[in-house]
Amino acid sequence: MRKIPIGISDFKELISENYYYVDKSLFIKEILDDGSKVILIPRPRRFGKTLNMSMLKYFFEKSDEDNRYLFEKLKINNYKEIMDMQGKYPVIYITFKDIKYSNWEDCLSGLKKIIRNEFVKHKYLLEEDILDKYEKIEFKSILESEAEYVDFLESLKVLSKYLAKYYKQKTVVLIDEYDVPIQSGYLNNYYGKVIEFMRIFLSAVLKDNEYLQKGVLTGILRVAKESIFSGLNNLKVCTILKNHYSDKFGFLENEVKEILKYYNIESEMDEVRKWYNGYIFGKNVIYNPWSILNYVDNYEKGYRPYWVNTSSNDLVKIILTKSGEFIKKDLEDLIKGKDIVKTINEDIVMKDIDKSSENVWSFLLFSGYLKVVNEEFKRGKTYCNLKIPNLEVAYLYEEIIMSWFDESINNDKFNIMLKSLVNGDIKTFSKILKEFVLSSISYFDTGGNESEKVYHAFVLGMLVALCDDYEVKSNRESGYGRYDVALIPKDKSKIGIIMEFKKVDKDDKENLEIAAQNAINQIKNKNYKLDLLDRGIKNIIELGIAFEGKDVLVMQS
Repeated sequence: MRKIPIGISDFKELISENYYYVDKSLFIKEILDDGSKVILIPRPRRFGKTLNMSMLKYFFEKSDEDNRYLFEKLKINNYKEIMDMQGKYPVIYITFKDIKYSNWEDCLSGLKKIIRNEFVKHKYLLEEDILDKYEKIEFKSILESEAEYVDFLESLKVLSKYLAKYYKQKTVVLIDEYDVPIQSGYLNNYYGKVIEFMRIFLSAVLKDNEYLQKGVLTGILRVAKESIFSGLNNLKVCTILKNHYSDKFGFLENEVKEILKYYNIESEMDEVRKWYNGYIFGKNVIYNPWSILNYVDNYEKGYRPYWVNTSSNDLVKIILTKSGEFIKKDLEDLIKGKDIVKTINEDIVMKDIDKSSENVWSFLLFSGYLKVVNEEFKRGKTYCNLKIPNLEVAYLYEEIIMSWFDESINNDKFNIMLKSLVNGDIKTFSKILKEFVLSSISYFDTGGNESEKVYHAFVLGMLVALCDDYEVKSNRESGYGRYDVALIPKDKSKIGIIMEFKKVDKDDKENLEIAAQNAINQIKNKNYKLDLLDRGIKNIIELGIAFEGKDVLVMQS
């Protein structure tokens, strides 16, 4: 029985040590068949990027060890003309997956260390007469960490030149997780400095480099061309919206079936599908490989959110928390299982990621937190129908939403507030709601319309907390209009609730009492309870809720 390769990202170790391997070796053929000089393949984290890049390294690299045996039992071995290229090129291979520092000084030190380690790997170049005196001085300055900042910027280009001179063959450059330092810069306020470094560093080795055979980069996002790949006119980008390489990252349906069969748990396929598939890459439905492997390893424990628990998801939480009321409104629909139609921008500028809803939805899509169910290109823009891909990711959204309440109000109080509401104890509900608004205003205050943001967060919380026993609907048509919120019990003997929210502006003549009464009148005049009555709900409470800054008033009809 082959071992399950959890956390194994070195291709040679995986093949040599009898781990289970889902054969993605035709990735090599697709790379070689691709006429592009430089290829960027963005994919969500833990979808096999590092393993695939490691495989390319062992395939291309000239080495003292013969690595051909690694590929003899794989699909790529059926292509003699491809296998003739195995072990024929010098290779530069670096990964930035661990460059996650809280300040620029440490980040730069980490970048320099990775570059230095690659030079150490090729220090045999100093032992030959291939390099002249000054080239050896330059090489040693990198090795001994005495090089100037600008020398590190040009370092990979210089190394590719030295390797090409030594082997009389152009160099293959493989850069894994190129955007991890950029995300760290965004989160820790050194974005400008890291972008400047990466722009010059990458352009030097990838643009107009006569010693470059082919360059392959992976990351999570395609950071916009103008911010990092400016002038790199030989770059081909293959996002998840493209069909290129779409079956080479993550697991296909038949591959998952084979894994479950091999480990004698094929009867679990239907539930595995609900939890871990649903990603759409190009024309392929993809399963999350990290989650599949962890599930197989722990299947006796049942289904768990393995992928969404592997990192803090800080960036997702920050972006959604800072987002406006319209994004939170769309998030309501997503949690209900609906799809939303959004413009998707493949050229994300990281520093502007929270500046527009277009960037927010694009980030969530390319990071693996949404999937495309339909795509349409019109008027020069890409429009996508987006949904939450599976139960695992739905769990993450629920966790993020509930964390908002943990940080703004005691979660036990939040549960008491909702319990009071559904039991008809409006006095207790009103008291705790006021506390919630007071504590949440500052947390959700990222612009105007603060009370609306509290309202949407409140509705999202109800969606998550009450979904087992209630349908939580918002902005739905009933009677002669659209109510703000309705709680429709699945047990018809329980209380149904209709809520209408009113915001009191400072310039308005009405006060909280007038606004709350107007909300009640609107519920009655437009007969909002008709929807509930049609469902057989007879005990209905009507609430008018008025906000003015940090003040809130709940009025019951």
